[in-house]
Amino acid sequence: MRRDLLSIDDSERLVGQVRGAIRDKRALRIRGGDSKRALGRAVNGDDIDTRPHRGVVAYDPSELVITARAGTPLADIVAILDDANQMLPAEPPTFGGTATVGGTVASGLSGPRRPWAGSLRDFVLGCRVITGEGLHLRFGGQVMKNVAGYDVSRLMAGSFGCLGLITEVSLKVLPKPRASACQSIPIQPDEAMRELSAWRKAALPVSGACHVNGRLHVRLEGGEGSVRAALDRIGGETSETSFWEALREHRLAFFDDANDSRALWRLSLPNDTALVTLPGDTLLDWGGAQRWLRSDASEVEIRGIANAHGGHATCFTPGDGVEPFHPLAAPLVRYHRQLKQRLDPHAVFNPGRMYADF
Repeated sequence: MRRDLLSIDDSERLVGQVRGAIRDKRALRIRGGDSKRALGRAVNGDDIDTRPHRGVVAYDPSELVITARAGTPLADIVAILDDANQMLPAEPPTFGGTATVGGTVASGLSGPRRPWAGSLRDFVLGCRVITGEGLHLRFGGQVMKNVAGYDVSRLMAGSFGCLGLITEVSLKVLPKPRASACQSIPIQPDEAMRELSAWRKAALPVSGACHVNGRLHVRLEGGEGSVRAALDRIGGETSETSFWEALREHRLAFFDDANDSRALWRLSLPNDTALVTLPGDTLLDWGGAQRWLRSDASEVEIRGIANAHGGHATCFTPGDGVEPFHPLAAPLVRYHRQLKQRLDPHAVFNPGRMYADF
């Protein structure tokens, strides 16, 4: 394990700032590296910066668990695990090294491996959180079986800081696969979807499938024999492993805002959804379950398509009047309000970040 990482426990300052905000009835905008600031509604509040609160608290490769403070750069965690030939299975983006551990969990974003390995939420074992009452509490633990009672730690994944301030996280990690291969196949998207369905039924060791610019990119991972057999079946041309890092980090040309002013949407659909016509240019990830869209079409049209196919649409570059997150059904709105009231009764943390009312 690398020992050269800066380790500082700055939790006393964070707790003090939260308690001061509660006392003075002020809102707080939780920030780490601000790599995902554009995702979500703007928050009017005083900044509370988690970056000084950083460092690895515990890591024993034999236990397959790493615990780190919220301000720790995610890239540092990836490097530590790489030294031990281990990885974060959900493959969350580091966004050029600016993403922090706390922000990674709070956003819940996962990379290309997500459909085959699980989401980031699936690997959150426990966390420490400063609540809306100014208490610094620990939830969960450092073992997978510690899920008795209300699983607050996983609830924090994808909450965008609206329920509490994460100060520490324990994550399940896994060994890297013994063998891997990357292929690129010139193929139309509808045919690619049919092939992926057949490969899924054949249990091929696929850990990434993305269609963009007329080519299906496939990543295979597993034992040497299974990867070799899968290569014989799918064919194609050998491609660079760097494609998957570029996809995870949104560095492909498709994601370049400088060269494309159209809004960037992500449609999450059931994995058996047939190919549908979308109003713009598309990139298919997660074997088709995640469909990125560059479009000038209206929010109503795009979200109507997502609704019709049992999915939801998130706008990663929301303009004036466009809601970043998909509207919730009435029962879910009620649950969200109840959770916000229970965990953040004074509405201190990131009010309005996800939805205007909470």
